[in-house]
Amino acid sequence: MKRPYEKPFLMKLQSRMMNKHGFAPGAGRRVRKAIDGVKISDLVDRYGSPLFVYSERTLRRKYRQMHSAFTTRYPNVVFGWSYKTNYLKAICAIMHQEGAYAEIVSKMEYEKAKGLGIAGDRIIFNGPHKPLETLAAAVVDGVTINIDHLDEINDLEHVADRLGRTINVGIRLNMDVGIHPQWSRFGFNLESGQAIEAVRRISRGGKLKLTGLHCHIGTFITDETAYARQVEKLVAFAYQVQAAFGYEIESLDIGGGFASRSKLKGTYLSPDVSVPTIEDYAEQICDALRNSLRPGHFPTLVVEAGRAMVDEAGYLITTVQATKRLADGTRAYVADAGINLLFTSFWYKFHVEVDRDVSGANEHSVIYGPMCMNIDAIDDGLSLPPLERGHRLIFSPVGAYNNTQWLQFIEYRPNVVLVSETGEVELIRRHEDLSDIERREVLPLRLIPELDQAAFQRELEREA
Repeated sequence: MKRPYEKPFLMKLQSRMMNKHGFAPGAGRRVRKAIDGVKISDLVDRYGSPLFVYSERTLRRKYRQMHSAFTTRYPNVVFGWSYKTNYLKAICAIMHQEGAYAEIVSKMEYEKAKGLGIAGDRIIFNGPHKPLETLAAAVVDGVTINIDHLDEINDLEHVADRLGRTINVGIRLNMDVGIHPQWSRFGFNLESGQAIEAVRRISRGGKLKLTGLHCHIGTFITDETAYARQVEKLVAFAYQVQAAFGYEIESLDIGGGFASRSKLKGTYLSPDVSVPTIEDYAEQICDALRNSLRPGHFPTLVVEAGRAMVDEAGYLITTVQATKRLADGTRAYVADAGINLLFTSFWYKFHVEVDRDVSGANEHSVIYGPMCMNIDAIDDGLSLPPLERGHRLIFSPVGAYNNTQWLQFIEYRPNVVLVSETGEVELIRRHEDLSDIERREVLPLRLIPELDQAAFQRELEREA
């Protein structure tokens, strides 16, 4: 088949961001024909494009690697699976099978965890918004609750009055561990004295008992030594609280924030060089615990990981729908997935692969999505061979936050599948249709066309 005629154009040669090896990032041919042994073409033929694909083998391997890294260095560790990272039921169920608790930050996530059969004593409730009735249910259920602000202390005291008993709680701290930006909007600041004042408030009320400290220093933290500083400050504060108020801190929750093998936009080094291994994080954290804790004291270490466990298990298959030249001569492609499905593309530069060998010279290219918005560019600077309509692109790692932050905007959200450890492909979220979009809408009777009103009224009477 002859290619359509394309008008010649002149374009100034641009070396772009050269590295010491003399070539631009993204250059070269990166081909992926299968995911865990299942052909890309078979996946699309069966489930359509775009398509999210998860590798169960990778997911379990990442969890077990993290479990081994920490439990071989410290004797008392609990792992909480961060629901906000990816709360697809199948993903959560795999994590719970491996032994993870549910780490939640909302009423919705609490209900999801309970729907999966997770016992209250295996749920950790964080976050700045915990509705009073949800708090009350969580207390009765035995959930670990980490207080975020003073109003939450008041709420929990009301619950304690209602139940006629003392409630065990944790509090969330924020602190300076030498990284920027400092996450100061959550919890009570340590350096300013807010944290000790919060403990004093709990003690004065006499209805709550402080048993845990929680601190999440940020996201995609590539300086593993920041966690050592965090642990040292948490331990020192725990002993300060014990001396001043008599509370024995039974658990130290360090949150998560470990980086995956993704690449932040604007960074020079590849993730293989810039991102610490999970063993690097564990070494810093556990060494700091051993050096800070008193002899024989081993409070529970709680790790609330998300991104580092699921990100590399996720792929998004897309299909090229159109090719074009921009006004400056740049090659552009329109794919059937954009920022509606890859919301994290605002911050991360994904690994991009093609589904087949393609001949021709690589060219600086832009990949746009199908949204009718100028900002819908998944990648605005990578080197690709000449692609045609029907060629497929595979983006990874995309397992973290994309299926929780994706948008129902203009396009339906697609199928999501899981490749099992035995190579079976299982549908874990069905693609949307118009009924999903309109199910919660209510059309007032006066706005229904006249010819349909009588039928609509009869339907209402039949339902009644």
